Amino acid sequence: MRLKYLLLACTLVSAPAASADFADSIKADYDKRLGAMFVDFHRNPELSFKEDRTAKILAKALRAEGATVTEGVGGTGVVGVMRNGDGPTVLIRADMDGLPVEEKSGVPYSSKARQIGVDGLEMPVMHACGHDVHITALVATARQLAAAKERWRGTIVFIAQPAEERVGGAKAMLADGLYTRFPKPDYALGFHVNSGMRTGTVSGSDLLMYSSADSVDIVIHGVGAHGAAPHTGKDPVYIGAQIVTALQSIVSREVGPLSPAVVTVGSFHAGTKHNIISDRADLQLTVRANDEATRKQLLVAIDRIAKGIARAHGVAESRLPEVRISEGTPTTSNSPALAQRVRTAWTRALPSGTVVPFAQESMGAEDFTYFVQPELNVPGFYFQVGGTPQASFDAARAGGPPVPSHHSPLFRIDPEPAVRLGTEAMTLAVLDLLRPNGSAAGN
Repeated sequence: MRLKYLLLACTLVSAPAASADFADSIKADYDKRLGAMFVDFHRNPELSFKEDRTAKILAKALRAEGATVTEGVGGTGVVGVMRNGDGPTVLIRADMDGLPVEEKSGVPYSSKARQIGVDGLEMPVMHACGHDVHITALVATARQLAAAKERWRGTIVFIAQPAEERVGGAKAMLADGLYTRFPKPDYALGFHVNSGMRTGTVSGSDLLMYSSADSVDIVIHGVGAHGAAPHTGKDPVYIGAQIVTALQSIVSREVGPLSPAVVTVGSFHAGTKHNIISDRADLQLTVRANDEATRKQLLVAIDRIAKGIARAHGVAESRLPEVRISEGTPTTSNSPALAQRVRTAWTRALPSGTVVPFAQESMGAEDFTYFVQPELNVPGFYFQVGGTPQASFDAARAGGPPVPSHHSPLFRIDPEPAVRLGTEAMTLAVLDLLRPNGSAAGN
């Protein structure tokens, strides 16, 4: 009986020390291997649905940890299944695509890569959103969990997902049988490094994590003419300029002031020469909302305004603007019960001050939401890991350079603390969900 109580006491006091063990192990792994892997990923980014090199590296790394790996899921997606007896199934997702951005961050391992994308255009490529952190941490998490099989029972499905930046990769993997060809998860987890958060911190919401996002293309048809005789044509540049201005009235005058919404025109292309009135102009918009009702309201209003302004300028009904949604993703919301369970496990194991309250800082979007749509009945928890040292925030407040945002050519994060904490937080979450006795931490 005394031995039984002694063993129980040892088990209870070992939980915090276990996290310290993970932290030390992850640090050693970063120094030996993961740091070089991150630099390689950063130097060699690939565009959406073109992540062939990245996918092969990840497939090889997951196989090395004993996972059964399938490549080419949903295009370039990779699925690694690691089984360890009976128990729940946890999906861990990391996105792997870069962006068509020329890097100007100044880091010594800056990308010089160029690539032809699925649109046929050759562009510079940069990991300007931190996906190199995510995939490095995916490998690191697989290594930690493979080495700790005595502490979990069940199945882990590791996902290297293509084309998050085009919000198409998750849908493509699901359409290619992700939840039928492979074990359907009982829980889905993912994280994003955040340049707006201090390194050494982790955070996740009970509900809304990210906004919806829709890419809207507007083609404005005009009537070409000489620049010196504008009355003989229909100027799509002038019509387009009025559309750009009028679109801002949707948020300021149609959407309720307590409902966040964004309509941004990111691209306006028209014409070829100073004195030629073109017969076409093209606008590209990103549209954001925090609920589906507002999302629908924005899209309906954009169509109405574009066509209404064209009518006001005498454009024929047969040549009214074409308004198309080329890409879109709903809001990303967490399962409250799962969020609370994981945060409890983190709070017990991680140093004080590591787990911080979640605050929505922008209207960014994620296609992770497709893995956890209500009809799939898969609870999800998506969280954020800090990527910028406190010293950088202090310098910015003192008048120094601002901390660059995601998608900026200046984007940079401190990779080591981001990879290490992202790995540790994910490992702790999985171990809690796959505890051999099936109980949640603290129960």
